[in-house]
Amino acid sequence: MVYAVDKPSQVPLVVLSGGGGGARLAAALSKCTAQRPVIVVTNIGDDFEHLGLLICPDTDSVLYATSGKLDRDRGWGREGESWQVLDAIQGMAGPSWFQLGDKDLALHLLRAEQLRKGCDLAGVTQVLSERLDVPEGMTVIPATEQSVRTRVVTEEGELAFQEYFVGRRCEPALRDVVYEGIGDASPSPSLLAALDACVDRPIDVVLGPSNPFLSLGPILGIPGMLSELRGRARRVVAVSPIIGGRALKGPAAKIMTELGLPASAPGWTQWLAKRYPGFVDTWVWDDADRGLVATLPDSYDVRVTATVMSEPGIGEGLADWLLEVCSVAP
Repeated sequence: MVYAVDKPSQVPLVVLSGGGGGARLAAALSKCTAQRPVIVVTNIGDDFEHLGLLICPDTDSVLYATSGKLDRDRGWGREGESWQVLDAIQGMAGPSWFQLGDKDLALHLLRAEQLRKGCDLAGVTQVLSERLDVPEGMTVIPATEQSVRTRVVTEEGELAFQEYFVGRRCEPALRDVVYEGIGDASPSPSLLAALDACVDRPIDVVLGPSNPFLSLGPILGIPGMLSELRGRARRVVAVSPIIGGRALKGPAAKIMTELGLPASAPGWTQWLAKRYPGFVDTWVWDDADRGLVATLPDSYDVRVTATVMSEPGIGEGLADWLLEVCSVAP
């Protein structure tokens, strides 16, 4: 497999991403690969089996976003999608609760074919990246080859992630998050190989504005992942998914409130710093939270900029700004 890291003079950028905001940031950074090779490490906790196929929602969101094929209005799935297969499944009283469009289903079928041929998940993702025309200089790698499945403990009992997220629309109050199988997982060999290609120079790491419990937790909780990244990193930057006390998309703020945490940029920062001590160097907040910076101790390096990627130009501006922040070691 050929990795994006092929220019010795460039410091690679490693981005940790779920779907949503993380995928949009990855798409913005895909415009910058001439300046820096980018490795996107995707969340695998959302992956699940459906209709006999392995579905990888966050990895696929990154693939669609970076190749320009994401449905921006919905924030997930393929643009210009059709639904004939789903309609037929529903007409035969099949499981139609998870919406698979026809184009999306084509990707899952190709993934299944490659897996049956003995390709590992990272290899399949590389094949799909090439066929979707993900830009040269960007490598998308699922965080691990082992099965890690996010389960949520709610007031109604334990639920599989997709049952909670799609089936129940995040309605039950959350009490805890469990990453089933994570103790037996390890960082993807393909990721380690890509990092080893950087052995003569450090990397910069960016935590995308993804849900810290549901998207980043299944990546950072993999044994050895924190040490692999921190040990190689010149700087680790975390972008807040909480803006003005709410999440633009998804249940991050709701979960924080249900876990007894302040649903705010400072609350997110302090929780992440406590959960992963010494890991993050620089915290990035949106302009809307500028007035709250003074509520944190001076030991926190907080930077403020426009982070709401509602338009492509804003995302590209944020990407350029992040590259500038990462260009100077802490």
